[in-house]
Amino acid sequence: MSKNVRKYVALSLNAVLSGIMISVGGAVYLMCENKIIGSFLFSFGLFTIVQKGFALYTGKVGYIPENSPVYIIEVIVTLIGNAAGTAFAAVMLRQTRFSQALHEKADLCMTAKTSDTIVSQLILGAFCGMLMYLAVDNAKECRIKNADISLVFGISMPVMIFIICGFNHSIADAFYMFSAGTFPKDTPYILTVAAGNAVGEMMIPIIRKLTSI
Repeated sequence: MSKNVRKYVALSLNAVLSGIMISVGGAVYLMCENKIIGSFLFSFGLFTIVQKGFALYTGKVGYIPENSPVYIIEVIVTLIGNAAGTAFAAVMLRQTRFSQALHEKADLCMTAKTSDTIVSQLILGAFCGMLMYLAVDNAKECRIKNADISLVFGISMPVMIFIICGFNHSIADAFYMFSAGTFPKDTPYILTVAAGNAVGEMMIPIIRKLTSI
Protein backbone atom coordinates (compact mmCIF):
# COMPACT_ATOMS: atom_id res chain seq x y z
CA MET A 1 0.00 0.00 0.00
CA SER A 2 1.47 3.35 -1.07
CA LYS A 3 2.01 6.23 1.30
CA ASN A 4 -0.81 8.27 -0.32
CA VAL A 5 -3.27 5.39 -0.06
CA ARG A 6 -2.40 4.86 3.62
CA LYS A 7 -2.86 8.59 4.17
CA TYR A 8 -6.36 8.64 2.72
CA VAL A 9 -7.38 5.41 4.44
CA ALA A 10 -6.30 6.89 7.79
CA LEU A 11 -8.08 10.15 6.93
CA SER A 12 -11.27 8.28 6.04
CA LEU A 13 -11.27 6.32 9.29
CA ASN A 14 -10.65 9.46 11.33
CA ALA A 15 -13.47 11.15 9.43
CA VAL A 16 -15.83 8.28 10.27
CA LEU A 17 -14.91 8.67 13.95
CA SER A 18 -15.68 12.39 13.71
CA GLY A 19 -19.06 11.61 12.19
CA ILE A 20 -19.81 9.31 15.11
CA MET A 21 -18.72 11.93 17.65
CA ILE A 22 -20.92 14.61 16.06
CA SER A 23 -23.75 12.06 16.07
CA VAL A 24 -23.29 11.55 19.81
CA GLY A 25 -23.56 15.31 20.24
CA GLY A 26 -26.63 15.40 18.00
CA ALA A 27 -28.29 12.56 19.89
CA VAL A 28 -27.78 14.17 23.30
CA TYR A 29 -29.08 17.49 21.97
CA LEU A 30 -32.24 15.86 20.57
CA MET A 31 -32.86 13.93 23.79
CA CYS A 32 -32.19 16.86 26.12
CA GLU A 33 -35.21 18.94 27.13
CA ASN A 34 -33.13 21.97 28.11
CA LYS A 35 -31.85 23.68 24.96
CA ILE A 36 -28.91 25.41 26.68
CA ILE A 37 -27.69 22.26 28.42
CA GLY A 38 -28.21 20.29 25.22
CA SER A 39 -26.15 22.75 23.17
CA PHE A 40 -23.32 22.63 25.73
CA LEU A 41 -23.29 18.82 25.76
CA PHE A 42 -23.31 18.82 21.96
CA SER A 43 -19.91 20.53 22.06
CA PHE A 44 -18.46 17.32 23.54
CA GLY A 45 -18.32 16.01 19.97
CA LEU A 46 -16.13 18.83 18.63
CA PHE A 47 -14.04 18.91 21.81
CA THR A 48 -13.22 15.21 21.39
CA ILE A 49 -12.48 15.63 17.67
CA VAL A 50 -10.05 18.49 18.36
CA GLN A 51 -8.36 16.71 21.27
CA LYS A 52 -7.94 13.41 19.41
CA GLY A 53 -7.03 14.92 16.06
CA PHE A 54 -9.94 13.36 14.16
CA ALA A 55 -10.98 14.76 10.76
CA LEU A 56 -14.11 16.90 10.53
CA TYR A 57 -15.33 18.62 7.36
CA THR A 58 -16.27 21.80 9.24
CA GLY A 59 -12.86 21.73 10.91
CA LYS A 60 -10.93 21.45 7.63
CA VAL A 61 -12.82 23.28 4.88
CA GLY A 62 -11.98 26.71 6.28
CA TYR A 63 -8.27 26.10 5.70
CA ILE A 64 -8.59 25.63 1.92
CA PRO A 65 -7.30 29.18 1.23
CA GLU A 66 -4.14 28.40 3.25
CA ASN A 67 -3.30 25.14 1.46
CA SER A 68 -2.46 23.81 -2.01
CA PRO A 69 -5.30 22.66 -4.34
CA VAL A 70 -4.67 18.98 -3.47
CA TYR A 71 -5.95 19.77 0.03
CA ILE A 72 -9.45 19.95 -1.47
CA ILE A 73 -9.29 16.17 -1.96
CA GLU A 74 -8.72 15.79 1.79
CA VAL A 75 -11.76 17.94 2.47
CA ILE A 76 -13.97 15.88 0.13
CA VAL A 77 -12.73 12.58 1.60
CA THR A 78 -13.41 13.98 5.06
CA LEU A 79 -16.96 15.01 4.14
CA ILE A 80 -17.74 11.53 2.78
CA GLY A 81 -16.21 9.87 5.85
CA ASN A 82 -18.16 12.14 8.19
CA ALA A 83 -21.40 11.28 6.42
CA ALA A 84 -20.59 7.57 6.67
CA GLY A 85 -19.96 7.99 10.40
CA THR A 86 -23.30 9.70 10.95
CA ALA A 87 -25.09 6.99 8.96
CA PHE A 88 -23.41 4.28 11.04
CA ALA A 89 -24.34 5.99 14.32
CA ALA A 90 -27.94 6.52 13.21
CA VAL A 91 -28.33 2.86 12.15
CA MET A 92 -26.86 1.65 15.45
CA LEU A 93 -29.08 3.90 17.57
CA ARG A 94 -32.08 2.74 15.57
CA GLN A 95 -31.57 -0.68 17.16
CA THR A 96 -31.97 0.70 20.70
CA ARG A 97 -34.87 1.75 22.91
CA PHE A 98 -34.18 5.37 21.96
CA SER A 99 -35.07 4.69 18.32
CA GLN A 100 -38.61 6.07 18.28
CA ALA A 101 -37.84 9.23 20.27
CA LEU A 102 -34.77 10.02 18.15
CA HIS A 103 -36.68 9.40 14.95
CA GLU A 104 -39.54 11.70 15.91
CA LYS A 105 -37.32 14.57 17.09
CA ALA A 106 -34.94 14.25 14.15
CA ASP A 107 -37.90 14.23 11.75
CA LEU A 108 -39.28 17.45 13.25
CA CYS A 109 -35.82 19.03 13.02
CA MET A 110 -35.28 18.07 9.37
CA THR A 111 -38.80 19.09 8.35
CA ALA A 112 -38.14 22.61 9.66
CA LYS A 113 -34.73 22.80 8.00
CA THR A 114 -35.66 21.42 4.59
CA SER A 115 -38.82 23.53 4.29
CA ASP A 116 -36.62 26.64 4.44
CA THR A 117 -35.56 28.49 1.27
CA ILE A 118 -32.22 27.61 -0.35
CA VAL A 119 -30.93 31.14 0.30
CA SER A 120 -31.78 30.83 3.99
CA GLN A 121 -30.17 27.37 4.16
CA LEU A 122 -26.97 28.76 2.63
CA ILE A 123 -26.85 31.82 4.90
CA LEU A 124 -27.54 29.81 8.08
CA GLY A 125 -24.88 27.34 6.93
CA ALA A 126 -22.41 30.18 6.40
CA PHE A 127 -22.93 31.58 9.89
CA CYS A 128 -22.45 28.10 11.35
CA GLY A 129 -19.29 27.67 9.28
CA MET A 130 -17.86 30.93 10.57
CA LEU A 131 -18.46 29.85 14.16
CA MET A 132 -16.97 26.40 13.54
CA TYR A 133 -13.86 27.95 12.03
CA LEU A 134 -13.49 30.15 15.10
CA ALA A 135 -13.97 27.17 17.42
CA VAL A 136 -11.24 25.12 15.71
CA ASP A 137 -8.90 28.11 15.31
CA ASN A 138 -9.45 29.08 18.96
CA ALA A 139 -8.43 25.56 19.95
CA LYS A 140 -5.23 25.80 17.89
CA GLU A 141 -4.26 29.09 19.50
CA CYS A 142 -5.08 27.84 23.00
CA ARG A 143 -2.88 24.78 22.49
CA ILE A 144 0.04 27.00 21.50
CA LYS A 145 -0.50 29.12 24.62
CA ASN A 146 -1.26 26.10 26.89
CA ALA A 147 -4.54 27.78 27.85
CA ASP A 148 -6.68 24.78 28.79
CA ILE A 149 -9.63 26.67 30.27
CA SER A 150 -9.77 29.02 27.30
CA LEU A 151 -9.68 25.98 25.01
CA VAL A 152 -12.84 24.56 26.59
CA PHE A 153 -14.72 27.85 26.30
CA GLY A 154 -13.24 28.57 22.86
CA ILE A 155 -14.75 25.34 21.54
CA SER A 156 -18.01 25.13 23.47
CA MET A 157 -19.22 28.73 23.09
CA PRO A 158 -19.25 28.90 19.26
CA VAL A 159 -20.98 25.50 19.19
CA MET A 160 -23.61 26.60 21.71
CA ILE A 161 -24.22 29.80 19.74
CA PHE A 162 -24.77 28.07 16.41
CA ILE A 163 -27.14 25.52 17.96
CA ILE A 164 -29.21 27.99 19.98
CA CYS A 165 -29.44 30.30 16.96
CA GLY A 166 -30.51 27.41 14.75
CA PHE A 167 -27.67 27.70 12.24
CA ASN A 168 -27.10 24.74 9.90
CA HIS A 169 -24.25 22.27 10.41
CA SER A 170 -23.92 19.82 7.52
CA ILE A 171 -22.55 16.88 9.54
CA ALA A 172 -24.98 17.22 12.45
CA ASP A 173 -27.80 17.59 9.94
CA ALA A 174 -26.61 14.44 8.16
CA PHE A 175 -27.10 12.57 11.44
CA TYR A 176 -30.58 14.05 11.82
CA MET A 177 -31.35 13.05 8.23
CA PHE A 178 -30.31 9.43 8.76
CA SER A 179 -32.11 9.31 12.12
CA ALA A 180 -35.28 10.68 10.53
CA GLY A 181 -34.99 8.16 7.70
CA THR A 182 -35.16 10.87 5.03
CA PHE A 183 -32.05 9.77 3.11
CA PRO A 184 -31.59 10.19 0.14
CA LYS A 185 -34.46 12.71 -0.24
CA ASP A 186 -32.77 15.30 1.99
CA THR A 187 -29.27 14.86 0.52
CA PRO A 188 -29.56 18.04 -1.66
CA TYR A 189 -30.22 20.00 1.55
CA ILE A 190 -27.07 18.56 3.17
CA LEU A 191 -24.98 19.53 0.13
CA THR A 192 -26.45 23.04 0.18
CA VAL A 193 -25.57 23.44 3.84
CA ALA A 194 -22.09 22.00 3.25
CA ALA A 195 -21.56 24.71 0.62
CA GLY A 196 -22.80 27.34 3.07
CA ASN A 197 -20.49 26.00 5.78
CA ALA A 198 -17.56 26.26 3.34
CA VAL A 199 -18.35 29.88 2.43
CA GLY A 200 -18.64 30.92 6.08
CA GLU A 201 -15.49 29.11 7.13
CA MET A 202 -13.31 30.49 4.33
CA MET A 203 -14.50 34.05 4.87
CA ILE A 204 -12.19 34.81 7.81
CA PRO A 205 -8.92 33.37 6.39
CA ILE A 206 -9.58 35.02 3.02
CA ILE A 207 -10.16 38.42 4.64
CA ARG A 208 -7.05 37.86 6.77
CA LYS A 209 -5.01 37.27 3.60
CA LEU A 210 -6.42 40.31 1.85
CA THR A 211 -5.83 42.62 4.82
CA SER A 212 -2.42 41.32 5.88
CA ILE A 213 0.48 43.71 5.47
